[in-house]
Amino acid sequence: MTAPAIESHPLQPFLPPSARVLMLGSFPPPRRRWCMDFFYPNYLNDMWRIVGLVFFGDKDAFVDAPAKRFRHQALVDWLNGQGLAFYDTACRVRRLQGNASDKFLEIITPTDIEALVHRLPLCTAIAATGQKSAETLAAHYGIKPPAVGQSVDINVAGRRLRFYRMPSTSRAYPAPLAAKAAAYEAMWRAEGLL
Repeated sequence: MTAPAIESHPLQPFLPPSARVLMLGSFPPPRRRWCMDFFYPNYLNDMWRIVGLVFFGDKDAFVDAPAKRFRHQALVDWLNGQGLAFYDTACRVRRLQGNASDKFLEIITPTDIEALVHRLPLCTAIAATGQKSAETLAAHYGIKPPAVGQSVDINVAGRRLRFYRMPSTSRAYPAPLAAKAAAYEAMWRAEGLL
C-alpha cells in the first residue's frame, strides 16, 4: 500500500506588519472543502463567525450566506488593520485518512515559527487554534500545552511571547459558538485588540 502524498502548504503566511497576535492553526483542509483562498476556508469552520461576533456583534459580518462563502476581500481588508496575523504550525503534511481531521494529520515539516515572528515586530502573542496546533507548538518549545483558553510565556527568538491554547473553531469541537467566541474575545482583549 502506497503512503499518502505529502502536501505543501497552499497559502503564504498572512503577516500584516502591525499584527500583535499570530493565529496558528494546524493545516488547511483539502481544497475541495474551500469556499475562498484564505485561512479557515471551510464554510463550516467558525473562525470568521467568531471574528464577526467578537468585533462586530454579528456572526455573519463576513458571511455571504446565499453563496455559502465568506466575504474574502472584505475580510482581508479589515484584517490588515486589526493586529491579527495567520498561518499554520505545519508547512508539509500527509493526510493519513484523506480528510481534514487533525487526528489523522502527520506533520512532515513544522513551520519555522521564529521566522514568522521575526517578520512581526509588534507581536506579543501566539494563539494555537486547536489541539493539534497547540501540541505542535508546545513540542517545538519543549513544554506542555496550556489548558484551553489559558496561556504560558515562551521565548521565541529572544522575545518573550504569550502562547495561548484556544478552542478549535471546527464544528467537530463540541462547544457552542458563543462559548468559543467568549474564549477568543478574552484573549484578544488581553492582547489589546479590543
